[in-house]
Amino acid sequence: MSGGLFHLPSDLQNSYSGLIGLHLREALLPVLAGLLVALPVAQLCVRLRWLYAPVLWVTTVLYAIPSLAFFVVLIDYTGQTETTVMIPLAVYSLVVLVPAIVDAVRSVPQETLDAATAMGFGPVRRYVQVQLPIAVPAILAGLRVATVSSISLVSVGALIGNQGALGNLLYDGMSYHQPRLVWLSVIGSAVLAVLADAVLVVVRLLLTPWMPRGTRRARPVDAEARPEPAAAALEDAVR
Repeated sequence: MSGGLFHLPSDLQNSYSGLIGLHLREALLPVLAGLLVALPVAQLCVRLRWLYAPVLWVTTVLYAIPSLAFFVVLIDYTGQTETTVMIPLAVYSLVVLVPAIVDAVRSVPQETLDAATAMGFGPVRRYVQVQLPIAVPAILAGLRVATVSSISLVSVGALIGNQGALGNLLYDGMSYHQPRLVWLSVIGSAVLAVLADAVLVVVRLLLTPWMPRGTRRARPVDAEARPEPAAAALEDAVR
């Protein structure tokens, strides 16, 4: 147990940098999977308004299930593996992403949709090239919440075996009475969450050039020159 700050017990079978990589994989892959599921589900909810309430109810009920109980149910099917940790995290992300996407897509002005239809855009092309670009700020806001939540919940995987990434450090720190390991786990998870959130903020800035970048009040001429999000997205789709 002696060694430097980042010396880890042999039972972890990994280095500190290796645990960070494992933590990111177990946290981010479920969010990506949740986004890939949420996009078509949200589109169905927009087109079939009656479907939104049942979908929201199901995702909320699943979100209310404690992660440990989720793990116990899945162990019989997926064993004590990373998959057992990632499936609940992907499900939890849906309760954030689906409402964010649905509300953002529904907020697209009807005149913008009519203009896209008049230009020959079908439902799928209109959704991908017009509605989703306008919904990018709301989608990324949901992704920020889902990502930070997923990074924090990965540590619970330590309770079902050696699948908690940085959470394993927390478990070993308490088992071996090593505060150093506890701090490495807590601070490491917090730093990863902050960095992931910062990356998504940068992505939003790159994908939404029409949005204001600062708190300074724009001059009237600038406000008139800046295109509305709906118009900018429609112009990009035509190009």
